[in-house]
Amino acid sequence: MLRTFDLVLIGVMTAAAAVTYTIKHRAELKLEEVQRLEAEIKLEKDTIDLLKADWALQSQPNRLERLVNAYNSELQLQPTDSTALAHARELPMLKSQVPPPDVTEAKAGDAKAGAKLGVAAKSQPIPMPAPREAEDADQIETGAVE
Repeated sequence: MLRTFDLVLIGVMTAAAAVTYTIKHRAELKLEEVQRLEAEIKLEKDTIDLLKADWALQSQPNRLERLVNAYNSELQLQPTDSTALAHARELPMLKSQVPPPDVTEAKAGDAKAGAKLGVAAKSQPIPMPAPREAEDADQIETGAVE
C-alpha cells in the first residue's frame, strides 16, 4: 500500500511540474509579445515625432514664401479671401447621409408610364442642413489634429 501511495504522489508531483512549466512557458511568450508591442509603439511614436519635425520644416513661412516666389509664374497663386472659407457644417450633406427617397409602387408605375410617353420624371432636391447661428469669424475650424 505504501508503494502505491508513493507512486500516486510521484504522479501528482510530475503533473504539477508539467502544469507549472506550461504556465511559465506561456507567461514567457506573453512577455515577449508585450515587449514586441512596446517596441512597435516606441517605433510608431518616434515616427510620429519625426513626421511632426518634418512638417514643421516643410511648413516654415520663409520656405513657403521662397517657393511661392520661385514658382509664382507657373502656379499663379493668389491669396485666399476670408469670405471664401466655410465651416464644415455649412457644406451640403454627404451622399451617404441623404435619406432615401420615399417612392411607392404607384409612383414608380406612374414614372414608368410617363417615361414611355416621353415625360421626364421629376428629380427630388438634395436636402441641405438647416442654417445655424453665425459664429465669430475669428474662430475658424481647420480640422488640424494635435
